[in-house]
Amino acid sequence: MEPRAAHRQDPPELESHDFIRHGTPIFRRTNLALFAAGVATFGLLYCTQPLMPEFSKDYGVSAATAALSLSLTTGVLAFAMLFAGGVSDAWGRKSVMTASLLSSAVLVLLTAWVPNWHMLLILRALLGITLSGLPAVAMTYLSEEMHPDSIGLGMGLYISGNAIGGMGGRLVAGVLADFVGWRWGVATVGVIGLVSGLLFWRSLPPSRHHLRQPLHLGQLLGRFRLAFRDAGLPWLFAEGFLLLGAFVTVYNYIGYRLLAAPYALGQAVVGAIFSVYLIGTFSSAWMGHLAGRLGRRKVLWTAFALMLLGVALTALSSLPLIVLGIVAVTFGFFGGHSIASSWVGRRAGHAKAQASSMYLFSYYMGSSLAGATGGLFYAAHGWNGVVCFVMALVFAGLLIAWRLYRLAPLPGPPSPGTEPPIPQ
Repeated sequence: MEPRAAHRQDPPELESHDFIRHGTPIFRRTNLALFAAGVATFGLLYCTQPLMPEFSKDYGVSAATAALSLSLTTGVLAFAMLFAGGVSDAWGRKSVMTASLLSSAVLVLLTAWVPNWHMLLILRALLGITLSGLPAVAMTYLSEEMHPDSIGLGMGLYISGNAIGGMGGRLVAGVLADFVGWRWGVATVGVIGLVSGLLFWRSLPPSRHHLRQPLHLGQLLGRFRLAFRDAGLPWLFAEGFLLLGAFVTVYNYIGYRLLAAPYALGQAVVGAIFSVYLIGTFSSAWMGHLAGRLGRRKVLWTAFALMLLGVALTALSSLPLIVLGIVAVTFGFFGGHSIASSWVGRRAGHAKAQASSMYLFSYYMGSSLAGATGGLFYAAHGWNGVVCFVMALVFAGLLIAWRLYRLAPLPGPPSPGTEPPIPQ
């Protein structure tokens, strides 16, 4: 437990509480706020993904160049998040996350009306900076404020919000693009992000186990070094890179395949396929809870195995099997991310903010680098090239998961979420 001094600045009505446990009103408030944050963050981030074929038509750019509308954002986001944890150490968790959400929603609204491709890329790069204040800090907030027997469920519910946001942003932008144009689709996502940000600001309880620390670069770098001294954290960072790299590559280029012959689907239909993201709302919470009962090391590898099967199915010519493959990739990705991200919080010790930042740096660099590289494989070998590239990423993740299976557990209290679950 953190020192009681951490409570001195908290509102009086929170003094009687300790860590947040599931089944309590404050747990529901916290998860409502972070669910809304996940919806906003990932809707704003990924709303351009189904629009890449539209960008290719409107701006005359290749598939790999159109992918920069996402890869550039996630690349900037990855680097910015290295510092987001330190900024939240000094300025407070909630204030940084609130500013991040509201400023990001405004940028997306501006993106809807840019006159040219280069201006769109500039705004998307700025979005990477503003969004950085939410994902790493949200993970840190949960690891600091949640009781050990509730963090697995809490992290899973937060990632469920990520799934809803990722699906909603893609679905709204993709479907509206077919009827009223992609600009109105992006603007609608921006408005949803603004409303979600206000809901987050009103609902999230203040931090109770965080003492603000001055922002000193030397101390910040020291806490990053602590993360790399752990035997498991660097491998978990690699898993984040491979998970999102594989997932984003599939979603970046599947639209090009389905819009072309022999499928020739409409933009609205392709956008509707992103509704399979709903499976992530279940898999993140379910696999996170399962890992809490059985142990993360025993469950993580199954997420990669499922993704491997799903990628293989997308290589077939049958449209129902392709969609089933996308479902399997989505299920495995969200489950794997839920397990790996909560495992990072457990192993990070006193460097939780920096370990979360490093995990998400690797995670979004996977999106940026693998997502862009996948376009080269698509240009050279079509969808089969993308499948081979993604399968190589997922197989590497499976090998690391087996390596983590043999990792010695940390001494001391049980890993968050490994105690018997509270009846629901």
